[in-house]
Amino acid sequence: MTVNNPILSGFYPDPSICAVGDDFYLVNSTFAYFPGIPVFHSRDLAHFHQIGNVLDRPSQVNLEGCRHSQGIYAPTIRYHEGIFYVITTNVSGGGSFVVTAEDPAGPWSEPYFLGEEAPGIDPSLFFDEDGACYYVGTRPNPQGVRYNGDWEIWAQELDTSAMKLTGESHMLWKGAMNGAIWPEGPHLYKKDGYYYLLIAEGGTSFHHSVMAARSRSVFGPYEGNPANPILTHRHLGSRYPVVNVGHGDLAADRDGNWYMVMLASRPCEGHTNMGRETFLAKVVWEDGWPVVNPGVGRLEECLELPERAAPEAETQAGEGHASSPGSGIYHFLQEKLPPEFLMLRNPPEESFYRLEEGKLYLRLRPQTLGEETNPSYLCVRQRRQDYELGTVMEFEPQADGECGGLAVVQNNFYNVRLGKCRQDGRVQVRVVLCRGGQEETAGSCDIPEGKVLLRIVNRGQRASFYCETAQGVRSVAEDVDMRLLSTETAGGFTGCTLGMYASSNGTESGNTAAFGAFWTAAAPGRDAGGNVN
Repeated sequence: MTVNNPILSGFYPDPSICAVGDDFYLVNSTFAYFPGIPVFHSRDLAHFHQIGNVLDRPSQVNLEGCRHSQGIYAPTIRYHEGIFYVITTNVSGGGSFVVTAEDPAGPWSEPYFLGEEAPGIDPSLFFDEDGACYYVGTRPNPQGVRYNGDWEIWAQELDTSAMKLTGESHMLWKGAMNGAIWPEGPHLYKKDGYYYLLIAEGGTSFHHSVMAARSRSVFGPYEGNPANPILTHRHLGSRYPVVNVGHGDLAADRDGNWYMVMLASRPCEGHTNMGRETFLAKVVWEDGWPVVNPGVGRLEECLELPERAAPEAETQAGEGHASSPGSGIYHFLQEKLPPEFLMLRNPPEESFYRLEEGKLYLRLRPQTLGEETNPSYLCVRQRRQDYELGTVMEFEPQADGECGGLAVVQNNFYNVRLGKCRQDGRVQVRVVLCRGGQEETAGSCDIPEGKVLLRIVNRGQRASFYCETAQGVRSVAEDVDMRLLSTETAGGFTGCTLGMYASSNGTESGNTAAFGAFWTAAAPGRDAGGNVN
């Protein structure tokens, strides 16, 4: 069976995986987005179907006021004696915590915060053969940080009945390199009498890597693998198609085959708009050490894996169904949004949206995409570099400043909007670029009242913006440089999201914008004259 990388395209960083019988479960970081931590299920490692979100209630996570790349960091999922555990860190409020569930689709428990006794980030859990549970994380050098990234991997026993750390904490490893920076993302395993420690090192950008160490004792001392790093792409150069490889987690299937999931990025024209994605590699063991993609030594675009039976629902391609970045077409006919939809930060007590008679209604509120708040914005992840984003919208702005439409968001300082708005008494469709918090209009056109179809066609790092009314199709802006939405320009840890928004820009409003359809798909082709089909 052929598996294509990435197995989760788009903004799905910091993957963690666990195997339970024939089933694999995978989770990712979500930072300032809500609901937090998507849960994926697979039986063949080729098709991952989102079955829910771990943090789907505001009571579980406080994201109010957090910056775009704060919030929920690096979750780990593990299973022990009928219970699923997810441990993660909310760097904006409360620190590290554990949630549990009998069914990974949810519901998940309220958080058990570990408090000041669990400093640092990237927590993981390891259940030993005797049932003891250990917390493994990364923290600043307790002797004092001597340089940027001077951290260490540490462990301590966790009492899962009380959900409290117990006993003494132990430093396990400082990393493989002399003067290693950012040893993080630790995971602990046991195999053939050894405890194996897998970590990320070198920072999450170009020098990212996966390192391994082992010990006969859970608290060490740990010896580094002489072949470290066991996986990296930093030696392949900055122009290699896949970069930033690291933050791995291991899992074995029922037949004893081992695999690793990790994050990596795929730049386009030297810029990365989709953030860090989830990739898969095969692992074998030689001389007591893991070897990743033996004979290749790097990530592969396609892997050949043993054939496995997958449930019918997981073999269907398309956003909202499986991991393949196919067309996602939403008609809002269900009672609730699909689990892949996101918003920014905690929702208000009174919902800003509703689903009714096949339409999604967004309330216009004072909040905007430029603020560290919860705007009226619902989105999915950008999952391909060449894409079309579209919607059919019914919305009549009643006052100056009212707007609604489509948005491509990297963060609150860097985003692009195609929307219908009223300004100085005129109703227009505008393309607004937010760069470093400063907004500029890239194009506009007056339109009549009534429905409008809004459409963004993005190829590589250039995008064109269109609107269609009863008067026909009009181009609003052409050849807009979308590199402003890349990690290299905007910074941070997230990839872009594509969504629908509405705002009254600082004033109160009783108006709503109704979206009858919303879709993301592969960018259409062009005819011989270069016109969009």
